[in-house]
Amino acid sequence: MVVEEYLLTQWIELAGERAADLGTDLVARYGEPHRRYHTVHHLAGMLRVIDELAADAADLDAVRYAAFFHDAIYAVDRTDNEERSAELAETTLAELGAAPELSREVGRLVRLTAAHNPAPGDYNGAVLCDADLAVLAADSSDYAAYTRAVRAEYQHVPDELFRIGRAAVLRKLAEQPSLYHTTAARRRYESAARANLAAELTELTTPAG
Repeated sequence: MVVEEYLLTQWIELAGERAADLGTDLVARYGEPHRRYHTVHHLAGMLRVIDELAADAADLDAVRYAAFFHDAIYAVDRTDNEERSAELAETTLAELGAAPELSREVGRLVRLTAAHNPAPGDYNGAVLCDADLAVLAADSSDYAAYTRAVRAEYQHVPDELFRIGRAAVLRKLAEQPSLYHTTAARRRYESAARANLAAELTELTTPAG
């Protein structure tokens, strides 16, 4: 099954057959030509990790809806992608007849992916953020592919400026007491993710030549 078919199947299981057309449109957003990392493959990977962490979520449906919408609107030259994606989620779920509390929770979760900093006891937020950052613990070849894809999305940025900006993002992550918020994710991902961050930071900050 190709990844788009997998995603549509997952969407229909979540939202119902009547929402199939909406799901097709939503999945298509992740295939926009300017995307290199924030693609259908990233979304599919997130859904699989959410399944692994399902026992830690308070409302698994809300987390899965949030995953589908979290990068629905994505432009590298804007800083309000999460807010716009959250508004799209809230509007769409309301049109589907979802309960208002579900729409609000999904919107809140999407907004949370801007900083990946859920409050203690925010079980839904912890699962979503951990799934979004699970890529940081990828094996060496997959992590290299991830960093190349991120660089490709920012190909319009000069190399030196990209290196400075990327290093700042990684340092902010590395300074957190824990990269992950669920016990399961910390056990599975924390060590590998910190090793990847350290290696990439060294590469970004070592002078060429």
